[in-house]
Amino acid sequence: MKDDKQFEKDSSAADSSADSVDEYLQTLGNEDARELRYYSQEQPFSADEMTRLVNEERLNKLLAQSDEFLSSLSSEIRDFDEDC
Repeated sequence: MKDDKQFEKDSSAADSSADSVDEYLQTLGNEDARELRYYSQEQPFSADEMTRLVNEERLNKLLAQSDEFLSSLSSEIRDFDEDC
């Protein structure tokens, strides 16, 4: 009897794993299902966690650099358009 209960317990665990593998394999061919599965595993940060993780000074420097880069890129594109 004890062995039967243990077998049922092991069997249900195996079914669960098999079901998970089967579900995963079915999503491989379906781009929408794969994307949904990927994003469902995300764990968003709280505002407090983000405050602790983000170096605000470094972020501001990077934003300034990106603004400068985009500005220079825009002027290069305008110059290119005028040359054509």
